[in-house]
Amino acid sequence: MRMMMKVTIPVEAGNRGVKEGLLPKTVMGFVERMKPESCYFIAEGGKRTGYFFFDLKDPTLIPTVAEPFFMNLHAAIEITPAMNLDDMKAGVEKAMKA
Repeated sequence: MRMMMKVTIPVEAGNRGVKEGLLPKTVMGFVERMKPESCYFIAEGGKRTGYFFFDLKDPTLIPTVAEPFFMNLHAAIEITPAMNLDDMKAGVEKAMKA
């Protein structure tokens, strides 16, 4: 299932992560493991924030996905199912028939 994961990194932990190389190492480790279809990075509420869209084949992988961000960057994580346009259209068609 396609998921959207929002990763919010506290300023101090992010600064340390940049200086020590943990921030890029953690992000690239996730990218190499999960092969997200897209990644976006913004400043939200004054904190480094990343949005990742990826396929989660098994919910037991959630700790594998989240723990490096928790442990290395003290990040807050939000994971939620997400649809692209084609998924939304197919879902609405099914809902209209129900």
